[in-house]
Amino acid sequence: MNKTILAAIAFVLLMAGATYLAVGGAGGMGGEGDWVNKLAVLGAVVLFIVTTFVVTKYVRQMQNDRAGGKLADENWDGIGEFKNELPFGWAVIFLGLTIWAIWYFLAGYPVNAYSQIGEYNEEVAAHDAKFEAQYANMDDATLKEMGGSVFIVQCAPCHGLQADGMDGKAANLNHRLEEKSIKHVIQNGSNNQILGMEMPMPDRNGLMNANTGALITDAEIDAVTKYVAGGLKGTEGADVFAGVCAACHGPDGKGMDMVAPSIAEFNPTLIANVLKHGKKGAIGQMPAFNNLTEVQVKALGAYVTSLSK
Repeated sequence: MNKTILAAIAFVLLMAGATYLAVGGAGGMGGEGDWVNKLAVLGAVVLFIVTTFVVTKYVRQMQNDRAGGKLADENWDGIGEFKNELPFGWAVIFLGLTIWAIWYFLAGYPVNAYSQIGEYNEEVAAHDAKFEAQYANMDDATLKEMGGSVFIVQCAPCHGLQADGMDGKAANLNHRLEEKSIKHVIQNGSNNQILGMEMPMPDRNGLMNANTGALITDAEIDAVTKYVAGGLKGTEGADVFAGVCAACHGPDGKGMDMVAPSIAEFNPTLIANVLKHGKKGAIGQMPAFNNLTEVQVKALGAYVTSLSK
């Protein structure tokens, strides 16, 4: 018998034996109804055999065969290609493995069968439900305390332990809005779903000053920016705010339901929507935090709201 074939047979036996030992022998193959390990071992053995057969076939073919047949019309730098038929054995193996893979995923080991990831997700969901029930009715002090703990883990890496934004790396949460953020929104508009839905604010080309009947000017933008950033105090910029912004954000800047968010102060609803949808502005883009539970979102809302008071 050809040495290549003998070597292939020896290799298959060696790998099959190694696989058998790796799963713990007969004891590691699972019980009578445990088909997962049995199918895994069977699949490994089949792959060893098929791979070895294919390699052996083509190694022998390279040793013994000579090129022949009709050349294709195309060539690459003078290198031609023969018009050979698809190898029948390769086609049978490919089709067989395709059928086996479909059977394995749909019947032999369904995609909704047991998995460690699935078990982990179920355990996390059960723990979250227990957590939600345990902390559903907290007093304000406990809610803020929990929010502070969540903030340290989830928010402080960008916003800083003092929530000061770390020199512009992120928004300063001790203050509702800073000048550069306000000016960016006025000039470019906003569509951050801070209301929890699509309610975009137009850019400066869609902002009309009701007092003058004209679009907002650069000077008016500067004035209203300082007014809002200063906590809506003073007189400079107040007339621009009344003529441009108050129609949506309200005369006190605390927003209007289904129309515009509060630009005077943080509130738990605003925080919850930012966590859910993320936010894009002058500094950059904050990702959504959908990994938090409802209680954690509520706690964060209470904590961040308390920072600016």
